[in-house]
Amino acid sequence: MVCILLELGNHKTSIMSKIRLSDISTTGPKKIDKEQIKAQTQEILAELDELQNLLYAEHKHSVLIVLQGMDASGKDGLVNHVMSRMNPQGIDVQSFKAPTPEEADHDFLWRIHRHVPAKGMIQVFNRSHYEDILVQRVHKWIDDKTAHKRMDAINDFERLLTQHNNTTILKFYLHISQEEQSIRLQERINNPRKMWKYNKNDQAEAKLWKKYMKVYEDAFENCNEIPWIIVPSDHNWYKEYVVAKTLRDTLKSFKMKYPELEQ
Repeated sequence: MVCILLELGNHKTSIMSKIRLSDISTTGPKKIDKEQIKAQTQEILAELDELQNLLYAEHKHSVLIVLQGMDASGKDGLVNHVMSRMNPQGIDVQSFKAPTPEEADHDFLWRIHRHVPAKGMIQVFNRSHYEDILVQRVHKWIDDKTAHKRMDAINDFERLLTQHNNTTILKFYLHISQEEQSIRLQERINNPRKMWKYNKNDQAEAKLWKKYMKVYEDAFENCNEIPWIIVPSDHNWYKEYVVAKTLRDTLKSFKMKYPELEQ
Protein backbone atom coordinates (compact mmCIF):
# COMPACT_ATOMS: atom_id res chain seq x y z
CA MET A 1 0.00 0.00 0.00
CA VAL A 2 1.32 3.42 -0.99
CA CYS A 3 0.36 6.10 1.52
CA ILE A 4 0.95 9.85 1.36
CA LEU A 5 0.19 11.92 4.46
CA LEU A 6 -1.43 15.30 4.09
CA GLU A 7 -0.77 17.62 7.04
CA LEU A 8 -3.93 19.27 8.36
CA GLY A 9 -3.05 21.26 11.43
CA ASN A 10 -2.05 18.63 13.98
CA HIS A 11 -3.94 15.96 12.08
CA LYS A 12 -2.79 13.73 9.27
CA THR A 13 -5.17 12.45 6.61
CA SER A 14 -4.19 9.45 4.55
CA ILE A 15 -4.09 9.57 0.76
CA MET A 16 -3.73 5.97 -0.33
CA SER A 17 -3.58 3.95 -3.51
CA LYS A 18 -5.55 1.15 -1.84
CA ILE A 19 -8.43 2.48 0.21
CA ARG A 20 -11.06 0.81 2.39
CA LEU A 21 -13.65 3.45 3.17
CA SER A 22 -15.01 1.56 6.16
CA ASP A 23 -11.61 1.97 7.84
CA ILE A 24 -11.57 5.76 7.48
CA SER A 25 -13.37 8.10 9.86
CA THR A 26 -16.11 10.34 8.47
CA THR A 27 -15.73 12.88 11.29
CA GLY A 28 -12.05 13.82 11.35
CA PRO A 29 -9.92 14.13 14.50
CA LYS A 30 -11.80 14.14 17.82
CA LYS A 31 -9.70 16.75 19.67
CA ILE A 32 -9.71 19.40 16.96
CA ASP A 33 -11.18 22.78 17.95
CA LYS A 34 -14.16 23.65 15.75
CA GLU A 35 -14.01 27.42 16.21
CA GLN A 36 -10.26 27.49 15.69
CA ILE A 37 -10.59 25.52 12.46
CA LYS A 38 -13.39 27.77 11.19
CA ALA A 39 -11.21 30.82 11.90
CA GLN A 40 -8.28 29.23 10.06
CA THR A 41 -10.55 28.48 7.12
CA GLN A 42 -11.48 32.14 6.83
CA GLU A 43 -7.80 33.08 6.79
CA ILE A 44 -7.14 30.49 4.10
CA LEU A 45 -10.03 31.78 1.98
CA ALA A 46 -8.53 35.27 2.11
CA GLU A 47 -5.22 33.83 0.91
CA LEU A 48 -6.99 31.96 -1.88
CA ASP A 49 -8.39 35.19 -3.26
CA GLU A 50 -4.89 36.55 -3.83
CA LEU A 51 -3.44 33.24 -5.01
CA GLN A 52 -6.18 32.79 -7.58
CA ASN A 53 -5.51 36.30 -8.85
CA LEU A 54 -1.85 35.34 -9.27
CA LEU A 55 -2.83 32.15 -11.10
CA TYR A 56 -4.99 34.11 -13.52
CA ALA A 57 -2.38 36.80 -14.09
CA GLU A 58 0.64 34.54 -14.53
CA HIS A 59 -1.28 32.29 -16.94
CA LYS A 60 1.05 29.31 -16.69
CA HIS A 61 -0.86 26.80 -14.58
CA SER A 62 -4.41 25.53 -14.29
CA VAL A 63 -6.20 23.54 -11.60
CA LEU A 64 -8.92 20.93 -11.93
CA ILE A 65 -10.82 20.09 -8.74
CA VAL A 66 -12.79 16.84 -8.86
CA LEU A 67 -15.53 16.48 -6.24
CA GLN A 68 -17.04 13.04 -5.79
CA GLY A 69 -19.20 11.65 -3.02
CA MET A 70 -22.48 10.00 -2.21
CA ASP A 71 -25.73 11.96 -2.41
CA ALA A 72 -25.88 14.61 0.34
CA SER A 73 -22.13 14.52 0.95
CA GLY A 74 -22.05 18.31 0.62
CA LYS A 75 -20.58 18.99 -2.81
CA ASP A 76 -22.84 21.97 -3.53
CA GLY A 77 -22.25 23.53 -0.13
CA LEU A 78 -18.50 23.11 -0.49
CA VAL A 79 -18.52 24.94 -3.82
CA ASN A 80 -20.60 27.73 -2.29
CA HIS A 81 -18.51 28.24 0.85
CA VAL A 82 -14.99 27.70 -0.52
CA MET A 83 -15.05 28.69 -4.18
CA SER A 84 -17.36 31.71 -3.99
CA ARG A 85 -14.71 33.85 -2.27
CA MET A 86 -12.58 33.87 -5.43
CA ASN A 87 -12.93 36.07 -8.51
CA PRO A 88 -15.63 34.51 -10.73
CA GLN A 89 -13.63 35.45 -13.83
CA GLY A 90 -11.01 32.88 -12.89
CA ILE A 91 -13.13 29.96 -11.74
CA ASP A 92 -15.74 27.78 -13.38
CA VAL A 93 -17.99 25.06 -11.95
CA GLN A 94 -19.43 22.27 -14.06
CA SER A 95 -21.90 19.63 -12.88
CA PHE A 96 -22.28 16.37 -14.77
CA LYS A 97 -25.67 14.70 -14.73
CA ALA A 98 -27.10 11.96 -16.95
CA PRO A 99 -25.69 12.31 -20.50
CA THR A 100 -27.85 14.07 -23.07
CA PRO A 101 -28.63 12.19 -26.30
CA GLU A 102 -25.86 14.12 -28.06
CA GLU A 103 -23.35 13.32 -25.30
CA ALA A 104 -24.35 9.65 -25.31
CA ASP A 105 -23.53 9.47 -29.04
CA HIS A 106 -19.88 10.26 -28.27
CA ASP A 107 -17.22 8.57 -26.17
CA PHE A 108 -17.81 9.03 -22.44
CA LEU A 109 -15.00 11.60 -22.07
CA TRP A 110 -16.19 13.86 -24.91
CA ARG A 111 -18.47 15.94 -22.70
CA ILE A 112 -15.78 16.10 -19.99
CA HIS A 113 -12.90 17.28 -22.14
CA ARG A 114 -14.90 20.30 -23.28
CA HIS A 115 -14.78 21.67 -19.73
CA VAL A 116 -11.16 21.16 -18.68
CA PRO A 117 -9.47 24.33 -17.39
CA ALA A 118 -7.53 26.71 -19.60
CA LYS A 119 -4.27 28.12 -18.27
CA GLY A 120 -4.90 30.58 -15.46
CA MET A 121 -8.22 28.96 -14.52
CA ILE A 122 -9.60 26.84 -11.68
CA GLN A 123 -12.22 24.38 -12.88
CA VAL A 124 -14.45 22.51 -10.44
CA PHE A 125 -16.19 19.30 -11.46
CA ASN A 126 -19.20 18.73 -9.20
CA ARG A 127 -19.34 15.02 -10.00
CA SER A 128 -17.13 14.14 -12.93
CA HIS A 129 -15.88 11.59 -15.45
CA TYR A 130 -15.86 9.09 -12.58
CA GLU A 131 -19.66 8.88 -12.69
CA ASP A 132 -19.26 6.73 -15.80
CA ILE A 133 -17.51 4.01 -13.79
CA LEU A 134 -19.61 4.42 -10.65
CA VAL A 135 -23.33 4.93 -11.28
CA GLN A 136 -23.30 3.01 -14.53
CA ARG A 137 -21.49 0.12 -12.89
CA VAL A 138 -23.74 -0.03 -9.83
CA HIS A 139 -26.81 -0.16 -12.06
CA LYS A 140 -25.13 -2.67 -14.41
CA TRP A 141 -25.44 -0.40 -17.42
CA ILE A 142 -21.83 -1.37 -18.16
CA ASP A 143 -19.98 -4.56 -17.25
CA ASP A 144 -16.72 -4.84 -15.29
CA LYS A 145 -14.64 -5.24 -18.44
CA THR A 146 -15.99 -1.99 -19.89
CA ALA A 147 -15.51 -0.23 -16.54
CA HIS A 148 -11.84 -1.17 -16.43
CA LYS A 149 -11.31 -0.07 -20.03
CA ARG A 150 -12.80 3.26 -19.00
CA MET A 151 -10.44 3.42 -16.02
CA ASP A 152 -7.51 3.06 -18.42
CA ALA A 153 -8.96 5.88 -20.53
CA ILE A 154 -9.39 8.06 -17.42
CA ASN A 155 -5.75 7.52 -16.47
CA ASP A 156 -4.68 8.50 -20.00
CA PHE A 157 -6.98 11.53 -19.89
CA GLU A 158 -5.63 12.78 -16.55
CA ARG A 159 -2.07 12.13 -17.71
CA LEU A 160 -2.74 14.22 -20.81
CA LEU A 161 -3.92 17.17 -18.72
CA THR A 162 -1.08 17.05 -16.23
CA GLN A 163 1.78 16.32 -18.61
CA HIS A 164 0.75 18.36 -21.63
CA ASN A 165 -1.18 21.34 -20.29
CA ASN A 166 0.43 21.98 -16.89
CA THR A 167 -2.87 21.18 -15.14
CA THR A 168 -2.81 20.12 -11.50
CA ILE A 169 -5.67 17.78 -10.59
CA LEU A 170 -7.02 17.56 -7.04
CA LYS A 171 -9.41 14.65 -6.54
CA PHE A 172 -11.57 14.78 -3.40
CA TYR A 173 -13.92 12.10 -2.15
CA LEU A 174 -16.33 13.60 0.39
CA HIS A 175 -16.65 10.80 2.91
CA ILE A 176 -19.88 10.73 4.94
CA SER A 177 -21.50 8.00 7.00
CA GLN A 178 -24.76 6.29 6.12
CA GLU A 179 -26.29 7.79 9.24
CA GLU A 180 -25.35 11.34 8.26
CA GLN A 181 -26.57 10.79 4.72
CA SER A 182 -29.94 9.63 6.06
CA ILE A 183 -30.25 12.79 8.20
CA ARG A 184 -29.40 15.06 5.28
CA LEU A 185 -31.77 13.32 2.87
CA GLN A 186 -34.57 13.71 5.40
CA GLU A 187 -33.79 17.43 5.63
CA ARG A 188 -34.57 17.69 1.92
CA ILE A 189 -38.11 16.59 2.76
CA ASN A 190 -38.60 18.63 5.93
CA ASN A 191 -36.65 21.84 5.36
CA PRO A 192 -38.34 24.27 2.90
CA ARG A 193 -34.94 25.76 2.00
CA LYS A 194 -33.65 22.35 0.90
CA MET A 195 -36.73 20.84 -0.74
CA TRP A 196 -35.50 21.88 -4.17
CA LYS A 197 -32.71 19.32 -3.79
CA TYR A 198 -35.15 16.47 -3.20
CA ASN A 199 -35.13 13.70 -5.78
CA LYS A 200 -37.54 10.81 -5.52
CA ASN A 201 -34.69 8.43 -6.42
CA ASP A 202 -32.51 9.52 -3.47
CA GLN A 203 -33.77 6.86 -1.07
CA ALA A 204 -33.47 4.11 -3.67
CA GLU A 205 -29.88 5.10 -4.39
CA ALA A 206 -29.09 5.21 -0.66
CA LYS A 207 -30.05 1.53 -0.40
CA LEU A 208 -27.23 0.72 -2.83
CA TRP A 209 -24.62 2.02 -0.38
CA LYS A 210 -22.50 -1.15 -0.22
CA LYS A 211 -22.39 -1.43 -4.00
CA TYR A 212 -21.30 2.18 -4.29
CA MET A 213 -18.56 1.66 -1.69
CA LYS A 214 -17.24 -1.30 -3.67
CA VAL A 215 -17.06 0.52 -7.00
CA TYR A 216 -15.59 3.64 -5.39
CA GLU A 217 -12.83 1.58 -3.79
CA ASP A 218 -12.10 -0.07 -7.13
CA ALA A 219 -11.87 3.35 -8.77
CA PHE A 220 -9.51 4.55 -6.03
CA GLU A 221 -7.28 1.53 -6.56
CA ASN A 222 -7.16 1.67 -10.35
CA CYS A 223 -7.20 5.44 -10.95
CA ASN A 224 -4.56 6.57 -8.48
CA GLU A 225 -1.69 8.02 -10.50
CA ILE A 226 -3.15 11.24 -9.16
CA PRO A 227 -4.00 10.28 -5.57
CA TRP A 228 -7.44 10.61 -4.08
CA ILE A 229 -7.90 12.73 -0.99
CA ILE A 230 -10.49 11.21 1.34
CA VAL A 231 -12.15 14.08 3.20
CA PRO A 232 -14.10 13.33 6.42
CA SER A 233 -17.35 15.15 5.63
CA ASP A 234 -19.90 14.54 8.38
CA HIS A 235 -18.93 18.02 9.65
CA ASN A 236 -19.09 20.64 6.92
CA TRP A 237 -16.72 23.03 8.70
CA TYR A 238 -13.96 20.41 8.71
CA LYS A 239 -14.57 19.38 5.10
CA GLU A 240 -14.30 22.99 3.96
CA TYR A 241 -11.06 23.43 5.87
CA VAL A 242 -9.44 20.36 4.31
CA VAL A 243 -10.36 21.31 0.75
CA ALA A 244 -9.49 25.00 1.16
CA LYS A 245 -6.13 24.21 2.76
CA THR A 246 -5.25 21.67 0.08
CA LEU A 247 -6.05 24.14 -2.68
CA ARG A 248 -4.15 26.95 -0.90
CA ASP A 249 -1.05 24.78 -0.43
CA THR A 250 -1.22 23.63 -4.05
CA LEU A 251 -1.36 27.16 -5.42
CA LYS A 252 1.48 28.30 -3.14
CA SER A 253 3.62 25.42 -4.43
CA PHE A 254 3.54 26.97 -7.91
CA LYS A 255 5.66 29.88 -6.61
CA MET A 256 3.83 32.27 -8.92
CA LYS A 257 4.80 35.84 -9.76
CA TYR A 258 2.89 38.68 -11.34
CA PRO A 259 4.08 39.41 -14.91
CA GLU A 260 6.22 42.50 -15.23
CA LEU A 261 5.80 45.29 -17.77
CA GLU A 262 7.19 44.45 -21.18
CA GLN A 263 10.32 46.45 -21.99
